Amino acid sequence: MSAASRAPLRSTRTAVRVRRRAALAAGAAVSTLLVSACGSGGTSGGGGQTGFVTGADGISTVKKGERADAPDLSGKTVDGGHLDVDDYKGKVVVLNVWGSWCPPCRAEAKNFEKVYQDVKDQGVQFVGINTRDTSTGPAKAFEEEFGVSYPSLYDPTGKLMLRFEKGTLNPQAIPSTLIIDREGKVAARTLQALSEEKLRKMLEPYLKDSSGKSET
Repeated sequence: MSAASRAPLRSTRTAVRVRRRAALAAGAAVSTLLVSACGSGGTSGGGGQTGFVTGADGISTVKKGERADAPDLSGKTVDGGHLDVDDYKGKVVVLNVWGSWCPPCRAEAKNFEKVYQDVKDQGVQFVGINTRDTSTGPAKAFEEEFGVSYPSLYDPTGKLMLRFEKGTLNPQAIPSTLIIDREGKVAARTLQALSEEKLRKMLEPYLKDSSGKSET
């Protein structure tokens, strides 16, 4: 093989190596973020520069006026559509990070759908972020099995979760659940699978806001 014919081959191999390194770096970043992936999760205490407080129930909250804006959460959905969470500003958004492969996610799925049906007419929108499913097939099967009717963004590599600012209430496990208030700010988070009762307890203070009452 001549030097001229070998040159394009070397160039192609170099490009492949660069792409592989980039993919590995992205995967490492997501793995670092999701240190307690698919477990009961943990809690991060308040104080310092976090601005949030974690209760004994594992739910972290931030006072109104001290909350960080939710990042850009938009893209393709599991069913092939497009969704932008910012379009729901004015509503309370319950954001649930899940994977079809995750046992705690499967345990809580019916609880989320039941609560969603009860509160969706109260200015509340549920949105999922499906992650680490390598195709939408298993995610669609999950939604069908558990009767999930609200939309989920498809985020196989965890890029959407990396958009949350460090030190804020960001998703750090699978499952994670966040409450985004009516102003588009992150108000609460938990890093655990939720029972129906605990989900209602987490959401209830923000339902009051629709009638002009102060949050607790």
